[in-house]
Amino acid sequence: MAFIRITNPYVVALIATIGGMLFGFDISSVSAFVSQDEYRKAFGFPNSITQGGITAAMSGGSFIGSIISGVLSDKYGRRPTITLSSVIWMVGAAIQCSSGGHSPSGNKAQLIVGRVVAGFAIGLASSQVPVYVAELAPKNIRGRLVGLFQWAVTWGIMIMFYIGYGCSFISGKASFRTAWGIQIVPGFLLFIGTLCLPESPRWLASKDRWEEAIEIIAATQAHGDVNDSDVLIEVEEIKEVIRIDRESQATTILDLFKKDSLNRTMVGIWAQIWQQMTGVNVAMYYVVNIFEMAGYTGNVNLVSSSIQYVLNMVMTVPALLFIDSWGRRPLLLIGGVLMMTWLFAISGLLAVYSNPVDSVDGNTNIRILIPKDRSAASKAVIACSYLFVSSFAPTWGPGIWIYCSEIFPLRQRALANGICASFNWIFNFALALFVPSAFTNITWKTYIIFGVFCVAMIIHVFFLFPETKGKSLEEIDQIWAENIPAWRTANWQPRLPSVSDIKAVNGGRAPTFADKVEGEQEHKEALPETAV
Repeated sequence: MAFIRITNPYVVALIATIGGMLFGFDISSVSAFVSQDEYRKAFGFPNSITQGGITAAMSGGSFIGSIISGVLSDKYGRRPTITLSSVIWMVGAAIQCSSGGHSPSGNKAQLIVGRVVAGFAIGLASSQVPVYVAELAPKNIRGRLVGLFQWAVTWGIMIMFYIGYGCSFISGKASFRTAWGIQIVPGFLLFIGTLCLPESPRWLASKDRWEEAIEIIAATQAHGDVNDSDVLIEVEEIKEVIRIDRESQATTILDLFKKDSLNRTMVGIWAQIWQQMTGVNVAMYYVVNIFEMAGYTGNVNLVSSSIQYVLNMVMTVPALLFIDSWGRRPLLLIGGVLMMTWLFAISGLLAVYSNPVDSVDGNTNIRILIPKDRSAASKAVIACSYLFVSSFAPTWGPGIWIYCSEIFPLRQRALANGICASFNWIFNFALALFVPSAFTNITWKTYIIFGVFCVAMIIHVFFLFPETKGKSLEEIDQIWAENIPAWRTANWQPRLPSVSDIKAVNGGRAPTFADKVEGEQEHKEALPETAV
């Protein structure tokens, strides 16, 4: 039970998306220290493979968390799952901040375990927070509210990087230990915050808790007016979806890959894969290494790198303001074209202007360097890196979390989002392992690989990703059922029940709150026993 019941959809989304801030904290929790002597000494001077393993440990834990998140969310509720993620996160942060002991390896194993545990929490939160917000948000601002998840990620990345930068001036192991210990704070805030949030009304309805569900829908969309026309229509839509769901068998992972669900499942999976294949984590996890290739070292490197995190946060704002009017498809297509351009530009600049070297500032993982007499090329690489992040932030950053939270029906939503998010994390894991070695062995060609991936995802989005802007979650389900071509879905309009339709089946008057609760009870009793 909540201590204080919060129903304003903006406040609810802001609290729930602290789960995204945890994700951001973890992304930059290592990047500020990866080239620092204290960190490298404490953990036995990790080579590219070892450092890749440390970075990727979080993604591995997130993969596992995402896989089981749907089962937990469907059984116990969206809100308790998010609360659980906050507790697990705090445990993982505590394990990390106590690593770096006196052994020659600095207890690398403990650091990896801590990152796996924290990653498990992120897997739960990253797959279920967008679902929770999408199920609770009014459809006209759903994109904006779900997009807050990615904005919280960018805040977490920026805040943690500056914490790490500040702590880097602390002598000894206290530098990184202090930074990692501070990660407990947002976890605690999420834990306290979730105690004040309502449960998803669609999850409540699926458990026949209709009175609570209708009250929450009315509170979040009509200032508590349970007889508001939009509330009545949405309840009717949910009622019909649940009726259909109950006439079918319980959803399993295999159901996601059956003929009637395969297309949307593959779109959801590939949406998450493509987000990773944009190369954004090359820019985020290893931004310090990129700037070293361009000839920036020491504090100049860290400060220059931090600008990228600020841009990431600031440039996410346009998506929050306009994604519900611009639409999902245009943002994804435009973002893909822009990111492809900057990736190819970076690879070309590094190929032409850099020289091979054995190491940079003692880091043997970096094998190319733009000389100081080619400062214009260095600045161009940095500019393209900034432009790449500025292109990702308002498009593929929030767009994919919004999109995947919308495209699945109620009976599949939690499970499917967990499966889709797991592909994000397993590719995140693979790339975190791959990128350090790629920088070492194929240097600038790394960017060509991700540029080609951007070309492929642009084509995929155009032909197979339908528009979801301005449509209820139940209307989106109709798009898939009717096999509307993706490029025609922006102008597709469903036939929705009007208030007059509802009155016609209710003796000529609009149903009241009492009618709705009574009707749902009659509906439940009319179902076969196996359905109930």
